[in-house]
Amino acid sequence: MDAKGFGIRTAFLAALLPAAFVLAQQPAPEAPVPAALRAATKIFVSNAGADSGLFPSPFSGDTNRGYNQLYAGLKANGGYELVGDPSQADLVLELQLTAPMGSTRSMNVNKVNGASDPEPMFRLVVFDRRTHYVLWAFTQSVEVAYLQKTHDHNFDDALTALLLEFESLSGKAQAATH
Repeated sequence: MDAKGFGIRTAFLAALLPAAFVLAQQPAPEAPVPAALRAATKIFVSNAGADSGLFPSPFSGDTNRGYNQLYAGLKANGGYELVGDPSQADLVLELQLTAPMGSTRSMNVNKVNGASDPEPMFRLVVFDRRTHYVLWAFTQSVEVAYLQKTHDHNFDDALTALLLEFESLSGKAQAATH
């Protein structure tokens, strides 16, 4: 390649680079929410349990606490009919409380450096009952605390945030009475 050809290519790339930078900073268009998630009227709530060592400390109650609270929140919303048999549901919601093993070197774990989150977290997976495909999944960490009362408060806050995320995405948040 001669110097003239190299100069032309360099000038061309220099002209395109700012345009590419502007396009890269544009927010991506919102992907659609699955229609089945918005159209659902009947829900079955599944309890996928909780990892061992979370009850009765740091959280009070038992391993069904999150399931019971989620069920009560959905019932209070009034936007869905809660059914007792998954074959009668449009959606199946699976709730699990996990305590992932993360870096124990510091409570200030930096996910940018690849460390996992050592805090307990809720995971709510929404399945289309008919196809059994995952339509959506939500996670919400439970903030670290030192006192039992604060652990319980953070547990409640995380579960409420998860419920509100689901209700908002499904279009049923306007009926919420939280």
